[in-house]
Amino acid sequence: MTAREALREAIATLERAGVPSPEVDAEWLLAHVLGVRRSELYAASLDGELDEFRRLVDRRVQREPLAYILGEWGFRGLTLAVDPRVLIPRPETEVVVERALALLDGVAAPQVLDVGVGSGAIALAIADERPDARVVGTDTSADALEVAEANRRRAGVGERVRFVHGDLLAGEAGPFDLVVSNPPYVSPEDMPGLEPELRHEPVEALVGIGRHREVAHAALDVLGPGGALVLELGDGQACNVSPLIVALGYREVRVSNDLAGRERIVEARLR
Repeated sequence: MTAREALREAIATLERAGVPSPEVDAEWLLAHVLGVRRSELYAASLDGELDEFRRLVDRRVQREPLAYILGEWGFRGLTLAVDPRVLIPRPETEVVVERALALLDGVAAPQVLDVGVGSGAIALAIADERPDARVVGTDTSADALEVAEANRRRAGVGERVRFVHGDLLAGEAGPFDLVVSNPPYVSPEDMPGLEPELRHEPVEALVGIGRHREVAHAALDVLGPGGALVLELGDGQACNVSPLIVALGYREVRVSNDLAGRERIVEARLR
């Protein structure tokens, strides 16, 4: 079977399963199996890889996320290892990094705390794009921190990033110039209506109520004067979270849109 024929078969299989992007996913999976770029696929030939390709396609039919099948995912120029121990880095979270970097503009050798670091995506992207920054990432999941540590070594940021096991601040005293977090924000009743791929991601990193306020409140103890807070929210949550941030004593509260134009990021400064 040629690569073109294998792709045609896989695309039809994924379409029948209701996979949202069957052609793109089939190309990614075949490129992974063959060890080539997607642009090189149609000049490639299969030599005993068909069974492996079909096995990966079947995993995608079961709606296992493409990133988990590939074992890695791109995020702001970094290639991060991902597996079911961590959430898959999403494009909207790249805007969180963008806002964090903007708030650090003009701050020399910034000190940053990432609460709920997961795969390390936010922490490592900030350290990668601000070579003078030092970043601490905390997480309650020891399994997630194993993935983050592997990604730290991949990213080549050296000792400028370190990870700590624990909730919220995990004992870190600061002072920090920025606290950033993408905490759980999906309510339990919303889970059944979400895409089936989310069943494969860690529930503790997805489902949670009130964690934004907990992070913002804890950050008061470690932010230096004029320090900044950046939080990623669920769709439609900004109007509820922003007043809570103001009530805690933050100023210059701003809401930013994600790449789809939804209000998903709240930022503020400490008085």
